[in-house]
Amino acid sequence: MIPMIDLKKQYRDIEEEVLREIKEVLESGQYILGPKVRSFEKEVARYHNVRNAIGVASGTDALNLALKAIEVGEGDEVITTPFTFFATIEAIIYQGARPVFVDIEPDTFNIDTDQIEARITSKTKAILPVHIFGHPANMEILVDMADSYGISIVEDCAQAFGAHIRGRKVGTFGTCGCFSFYPSKNLGGYGDGGLVITNDDEIAERIRIIRNHGSPGGYINKKIGLNSRLDELQAAILRVKLKRIDSYNELRRRHAKYYTERLSDLVACPVEKEGYCHVYHQYTIRTALRDMIREGLKKRGISSVVYYPIPMHLQDALRFLGYRAGDFPVAEAASKEVLSLPIYPELTEDEQELVCKTIEEALHNTNVQY
Repeated sequence: MIPMIDLKKQYRDIEEEVLREIKEVLESGQYILGPKVRSFEKEVARYHNVRNAIGVASGTDALNLALKAIEVGEGDEVITTPFTFFATIEAIIYQGARPVFVDIEPDTFNIDTDQIEARITSKTKAILPVHIFGHPANMEILVDMADSYGISIVEDCAQAFGAHIRGRKVGTFGTCGCFSFYPSKNLGGYGDGGLVITNDDEIAERIRIIRNHGSPGGYINKKIGLNSRLDELQAAILRVKLKRIDSYNELRRRHAKYYTERLSDLVACPVEKEGYCHVYHQYTIRTALRDMIREGLKKRGISSVVYYPIPMHLQDALRFLGYRAGDFPVAEAASKEVLSLPIYPELTEDEQELVCKTIEEALHNTNVQY
């Protein structure tokens, strides 16, 4: 009845313009790294007020190429959060580096900057914060810390396109900012896609070469690279949506406000720090009665998702890192209590009201507090 996101609604609103853009690409005969990609890169760079934007094949590749470009390698350590999507960690391991986890803040779910300095060693090459669910991490403190230790920052902005701190957009604080255009993202394509932004021209050129088999062109290969190029068709579609991203994000913020006004007496609702702009890729509540609420929503045909049920340090694939249950108690507690509710620009007030009423009914007559 109510999905987590309804991409068909959004498509119907922009169908004519999208089809016109797709037709232009198909008729052009240029399908890889053509004019639509170049225009999209320029528009994203302008939106973020940075010098360089480089389109790649996915958000995972954006992280992978950014870490390669800053020369993270075998034996290096990268400090990051255990409360994220697996791609964040994969990108570190692809380099032969070791992810070093730091626990999270209980309210924003972002990496706890108060705990980072104790984990910095002579092997630390970078810090990789994730702007989880669309709320910016504490970048001002992170930048000062990284500068004082001479280490890089790569921002995982996959869930936070357009989010900002006192007007400065995420992705522009670190050496690189990495974005995903997976269809469900705030700025999503009709397939996979990603992008890296940076003010460092040398790093930008490295990423451009790496994404194209290590070649600057002309069948000259300067290094071992990857095939990670943003498709021309995806760039064309993303250009249509980029013009609307601020209005899309504002609608998400409006829906979040409605949820918070209706649910704040029942569950712990998302917070927004002063001076920070949350773009609500997910609207994630927190309660000890998570499973009861989820079951009530399911019975009404209302979608909900647990992001994330298992913190990274407890994933089977990462056992070799040697972490154990209890190492990061805040992240572990959050994984047992978080629940993300439907949120997308086209969500109606009637649909939100049904979600809220269903949650109220699920909690009716219980004395357990969140």
